[in-house]
Amino acid sequence: MRSLKVSDVMWNHIEPIRCGAPLTAVVKVLLSNHVSGLPVVDDHRKVLGFVSEQDCIHALLVSTYHCEGDPIVDDVMYRTPVTVSPEMAVVDLAQNLGAGKPKVYPVVDHDRLVGIVTRTAILKQLASSGCGVELPRYAEAE
Repeated sequence: MRSLKVSDVMWNHIEPIRCGAPLTAVVKVLLSNHVSGLPVVDDHRKVLGFVSEQDCIHALLVSTYHCEGDPIVDDVMYRTPVTVSPEMAVVDLAQNLGAGKPKVYPVVDHDRLVGIVTRTAILKQLASSGCGVELPRYAEAE
């Protein structure tokens, strides 16, 4: 288990959010991919921020109430996201998870986004590595 790296459990098939994206488009991506947040990148895939479901909920409530139109991701994203390396041990990342910590981590290699790792992916890996836990079918599809 100690030799398992973030690169072994990360998702690299989800397109990140680009600066300037309308928040309604961001919400569609979050919902269709069943993730609670995604990195925001520039044209070179450098991580500039992170947008979560909570960011979207708050911004859409305010903009709807004030009839301000569709906000853009730049207005609501968190600008100093925590990132991890693809070489980081899954065990080390799991030990750092806790209350108030992100649920989704951008995985960055040489200043470029290469994927994301979620708490769900870490939990699935820990549960399947000899604990005797039988995973439900929907969790195996990720």
